[in-house]
Amino acid sequence: MKWAKDNIPLRRQSDNLNGISPAEEISTKAEFGDAVQALSPLKSDNSALAALGIHVAYGNTRVLHDIYCHFPATSVTAIMGPSGCGKSTFVKVLNRTLELTLNARVESGSVLFHDRDIYGDNEDPLEVRKRIGIIHQRPIIFPMSVAENVLFGARFHRQIVGMKPREYAEMYIDQVGLLDEVKDRLDNLASELSGGQQQRLCLARTLAINPEIILMDEPCSAIDPIATERIEELIATLRDSYTIIIVTHNMSQAKRISNQAVFMFAGRIIEAGDRDTMFSNPQTELAQRFIQGSIG
Repeated sequence: MKWAKDNIPLRRQSDNLNGISPAEEISTKAEFGDAVQALSPLKSDNSALAALGIHVAYGNTRVLHDIYCHFPATSVTAIMGPSGCGKSTFVKVLNRTLELTLNARVESGSVLFHDRDIYGDNEDPLEVRKRIGIIHQRPIIFPMSVAENVLFGARFHRQIVGMKPREYAEMYIDQVGLLDEVKDRLDNLASELSGGQQQRLCLARTLAINPEIILMDEPCSAIDPIATERIEELIATLRDSYTIIIVTHNMSQAKRISNQAVFMFAGRIIEAGDRDTMFSNPQTELAQRFIQGSIG
């Protein structure tokens, strides 16, 4: 996939694309001036996913501004930034779950997956969300058994072939390191599991539909340190087979698990690149201040 920022045709453009002046943009520029301009987007010759010229608004308020970012295949990219900077909004753009939010819209831009715009007129959003799965901040558990939670999406997408459903569920529960803990409770309600177990169950449910990309929106923010460690261990195991994009406000976590890092501020990507370079030698004042802990 070739980087061509100036030549990519936008999927659609608002008639009044530059007519929105959100308060946070004005206040941010007043305080930081030109520092809010991005140093460079994350580029890759081996992109699994690419966001090109993304603008997003909630109602009349622009929240994402001209986002360009390529996500390398079979690696972990951490999206960092202070609360309210647009991280979660951006990650939801990447698999069309943002459109489930009232008054949210992608005004312009494209998200390319296998060289196809996932927002194209002929693209099925359910198929997009199957191939680009997402794990949310808090576990989303269905009111059914542990096993049936894992099988729910797999049945819908007809993924269970050549195996008994129970065996299929156990395979993915085992993949996330949960089977030994719940093998005697597979028929119990999933809501009876601990928060950390529920989050791993959500990951098992996502894996069971065979995605290529896994989005994680602060998956450890609502669980304890031991459960967080287990999630991070799973990410390290999965990174060789899946492209993982994780939103995190925890810089230590980003350093531990990512290959690349993206820093966002006020709805923009300010800096992006190799993880080690980002943390040891950030190139923008805002990234430096965030890493030093003076903003965020």
